[in-house]
Amino acid sequence: MTAELLPLTWLYVPGDRPEVVAKALASGADVVLVDLEDAVAPDRKDYALAATAELLAEPPPVPVHVRVNALDGPFADADLKTLSPLPGLSGLRLPKVTSRSDVVRVAESATPAEGGAIPLYALLESALGVEQAFAIASAHGALRGIALGETDLRADLGVRDEAGLDWSRARLIVAARAAGLPPPVQSVYPDIRDVEGLAASCAHGRALGFLGRAAIHPRQLPIIERAYLPTPAEVDSAEAVIEAAATDPGAQALPDGRFIDAAVVTGARRTLALAQRLA
Repeated sequence: MTAELLPLTWLYVPGDRPEVVAKALASGADVVLVDLEDAVAPDRKDYALAATAELLAEPPPVPVHVRVNALDGPFADADLKTLSPLPGLSGLRLPKVTSRSDVVRVAESATPAEGGAIPLYALLESALGVEQAFAIASAHGALRGIALGETDLRADLGVRDEAGLDWSRARLIVAARAAGLPPPVQSVYPDIRDVEGLAASCAHGRALGFLGRAAIHPRQLPIIERAYLPTPAEVDSAEAVIEAAATDPGAQALPDGRFIDAAVVTGARRTLALAQRLA
């Protein structure tokens, strides 16, 4: 998939709040993530599923993915059976995945009405999930991405600060790329008022190799997008690389001293593809 087609902003909304979902669809998020799991109380699960099914009876104005309930819990089977045939469903996010079999089971049982495969996204939220990252990432052709659920992972690992998650983040990024999946999306930043903290966290995530981020409030969307789009200097640099490669496709040194080869050219093309969003 080309970089310009990859979403940068994913907005979570609770499935039992149709009025909030409606606002999310108009928020400018690339993808709206309707949550049936953590954001919905047990006595609201049936209502959340019914409201989400009503929403997805027709294709919405932007892609909608649904985070279903825990696969080993009492609600997941109904979620999958109800949502899978709906024409408005663009993807399913599977929480607390710990094994290849979790993905395979959903991929083989949840099929759209017209056939084919529903795009699946696995959330790794435990030490076991992180340890199985590549097995999960390569489990099935229907899997389109993996991501961390950092709140649960923090609790499982007893992590006290951001640095304590960096090894798990790097493990996830390597597993995704090794399996031929797009770069993973960063987990949510929980403080919706901390604009500077979000921007700094996004910059760190981008440096690690993430592409885009999930959000829990519309005010976070422009900060995430800005952090993940290339700067004017990066665009200029990428254009210089492409121009030089067009003249001489081999490895070479640019006048400013930078050495470029095929890998550098690939990165430059990715940068320019993302820059098309700025137009």
